[in-house]
Amino acid sequence: MVLPFRFGVNMMLPQSRSAWIEKCRRAEQLGYDVIGAPDHLGLPAPFPALMLAADVTERVRLNTFVLNTPFYNPVLLARDVAGLDQLTDGRVELGLGAGYVQAEFEAAGIPFPTAGQRLTHLENTVTTLRRLFTDPAYQPQPATPGGPPLLLAGWGERLLRLAAEHADIIAFSGGGTADDGRIIVADSATTAKKTDYVRGLLGSRSGTVEFNILVQVVATHAEHEEMLNSISARLRADFPDDPDGLPIALLGTHQQMAETLLERRERFGFNYITVLEPNMDKLAPVIELLKGV
Repeated sequence: MVLPFRFGVNMMLPQSRSAWIEKCRRAEQLGYDVIGAPDHLGLPAPFPALMLAADVTERVRLNTFVLNTPFYNPVLLARDVAGLDQLTDGRVELGLGAGYVQAEFEAAGIPFPTAGQRLTHLENTVTTLRRLFTDPAYQPQPATPGGPPLLLAGWGERLLRLAAEHADIIAFSGGGTADDGRIIVADSATTAKKTDYVRGLLGSRSGTVEFNILVQVVATHAEHEEMLNSISARLRADFPDDPDGLPIALLGTHQQMAETLLERRERFGFNYITVLEPNMDKLAPVIELLKGV
């Protein structure tokens, strides 16, 4: 089953109220389906940012893309998620990750757990939220029965198994994480192995769970060098001479980008495409080409 495309943009720049309102409205006008807020120190606080986005838009969904789950007590997080969903009339998508940037834990004065401990906390959070949101006596009740759609993001097999069991949306990070917190970019063959692995785990849910990819770079072929510089600043790529083989990159004319996304949906199942705020305008013409496809 081929799922229709959806497009999201992660808003990253901390700005004034008026600037935030303007860019959220612009994202909706450009055809984006989802406005996301990441959860990193120095970026906008996700819950108030998404509440304001809901107030000034009409149809876009609001996504925590993704919460640094080890920072949160699961019961207290449930209250904030349910409250946001209630006050936005059910427009929330809840994105959760295991956390991976050690420097942010240190800045917050929080001990940095091992990878296994972070995943255990994520699993406990997911099961706690499910339990609370399905309890008729729980308050505040989310507007969405059972709680907002759940997005789990990552790359490792343990996290992907958790996602296959619980998530409505699985966000593939596009590679593993290096010690410095950067993503070690995966090529197409490695990505195909990951998505095939998850489809096998999904069983009867395959074809109903959305596959998301965060496209880090959107560029014309003429901007090839700029793209590589961007990758090297935020990511670790073992094959920078072959950017067309990076599922986290989108190159070419608007028509070529649309064709690439169609191919990737066929090969990997990626129907839900998210870009970072600096690429919001660059992807807009591609969204128009793929509307309703």
